[in-house]
Amino acid sequence: MVVTAAQDIDAASRSATCVVRIHERLVNFLRAGKTLADIDSFIASALKDLKCKSAFLRYKIPGHPPFPSYSCLSVNDCIVHGTHNMSANPLKPGDIISIDIGVIHRGWYGDAAWTYAIEHASDAAIALMQCGRESLNRGIAAVLSERPLIDWAKAVQEYVEDECGLHLVRGLGGHGYGRKLHNPPFVSNVVPHNTSEWPDAWRTFQPGMLLALEPMLAVGTPSITSEARQWPIFTADGSLSVHYEADVLVTPEGPRNLTGAMNDLPDIVG
Repeated sequence: MVVTAAQDIDAASRSATCVVRIHERLVNFLRAGKTLADIDSFIASALKDLKCKSAFLRYKIPGHPPFPSYSCLSVNDCIVHGTHNMSANPLKPGDIISIDIGVIHRGWYGDAAWTYAIEHASDAAIALMQCGRESLNRGIAAVLSERPLIDWAKAVQEYVEDECGLHLVRGLGGHGYGRKLHNPPFVSNVVPHNTSEWPDAWRTFQPGMLLALEPMLAVGTPSITSEARQWPIFTADGSLSVHYEADVLVTPEGPRNLTGAMNDLPDIVG
């Protein structure tokens, strides 16, 4: 979706800010002993308090039941689309959890994710989280008007795989959004081997584009696994994963990160 009217840009910014506010509230709530159901209930209450609806609850795609949770809660080797009912086990010290929050506020969507470690984290987890955060920022810096979408993937992939020696998850990526949760274009996090893998790779960033950009990283593999008709997606080898996502507006002057305040969120909570 392309937005150019000031009132539409303001509306998109307000929705993105609602996502940021919920993440900020989570910082003081997340701790060992909380279950995924506890966290999802907290997010549901925060959505109501901010006069928002969940963009994810009852969301449908072919071949899956309606999404059952207010948010996506993905622990350790779960990359994305974790649900509140996939585990009754409480979080424990050393776990990492990626929380993806989507809101609908006055008809406009916001969609952003962050990864948190509970109380402490292993060296491998810290390195993965720091790489994920930095890859998001490096990728956003490459989102320049009239440049091709592939510039995002080049910036992210070169950093994650060449500099950090980690893996970008294949088959998943970012997307346009605005008045709907998912709009074209798809934005891959990796450079395609051929045009059929990503037909929009050479499409250019245009002023007014709203993009939800989201690198997903894993320690051990770029491959994924999931059960039939189930939402959660896991690393194929059971290694740790992280997910970071920002809402970005393309402008003639450069990218505007509507969820940029999330850069102040901590890596470790509880």
